Amino acid sequence: MSATKTAAPSEKLSGFALYSRFAFAGAVCCSVTHGALTPVDVVKTRIQLDPAKYNRGMIGGFKQVIQGEGAGALLTGFGPTAAGYFLQGAFKFGGYELFKQQSINLLGYEKAKENKTAVYLASSALAEFFADIALCPLEATRIRLVSQPEFASGLLSGFGKILKNEGVGAFYSGFGPILFKQVPYTMAKFVVYERAAEAIFTVFPKENMTSSTQTVANLGAGLIAGFAAAIVSQPADTMLSKINKTPGLPGEGTTSRLIKIGKELGLKGSYTGIGARLFMVGTLTAFQFAIYSDIKKALGATGGIEL
Repeated sequence: MSATKTAAPSEKLSGFALYSRFAFAGAVCCSVTHGALTPVDVVKTRIQLDPAKYNRGMIGGFKQVIQGEGAGALLTGFGPTAAGYFLQGAFKFGGYELFKQQSINLLGYEKAKENKTAVYLASSALAEFFADIALCPLEATRIRLVSQPEFASGLLSGFGKILKNEGVGAFYSGFGPILFKQVPYTMAKFVVYERAAEAIFTVFPKENMTSSTQTVANLGAGLIAGFAAAIVSQPADTMLSKINKTPGLPGEGTTSRLIKIGKELGLKGSYTGIGARLFMVGTLTAFQFAIYSDIKKALGATGGIEL
């Protein structure tokens, strides 16, 4: 989210002091929200990986996991989820604010404002690319733990086992799908959020709102953005789960694996688990933007520029 302006420009932060605060706020909001929704992610991933077994929807999936493995299974992958999205959130939100400012510096404020949707899209895409480099190894570990509960006991043992047995390349076998999933997801997430927030604050000026009312507005804009992002990125999310479920065959490349998975899934299959993911992504995106905004204000990160 764009930072708000203060009445005293001399108090505004800039450079590393500003962007490190953006990154920290993004790291916390992503880690907290993704970590809290680990149970939903576990069920969603099970539905994607074994739709024949987990065919009772999200609520039914919760019951199946608890009955079969106990309630503790719903927290499978919590470690890599929290750690991975802490890193990803720092790069995503901090990078988005940085690249948005660089776009303004390059184009000039007026031209950037005239083309703000393009600025939002380009800034979010660049930020997500670097965020995914950090996220991919931990996401691969998370999916392996969820799809094969017996694989390892947690983040460190699972990460170490993949590294030892399959090498560094195994962590990035899903890098193509994760980019295919996360870049459109993040582009939709930020541009829809910015536009929704702009519409809300046009009708209800931000300066007339209390802090709690602004938080509610951010939740609403974030919920809309989350639904849009989930729909756009669902096919790649399903493919990512599939490709990280098991190692590839000897000599089988990532591209050939993706083509094979895509053919097996089809359009309908690629949207398996969309109900659970709409709930998950809508909720976490809404709370991400609300938390992000509140942490920025608490840290005095008010040096950004709104378009």
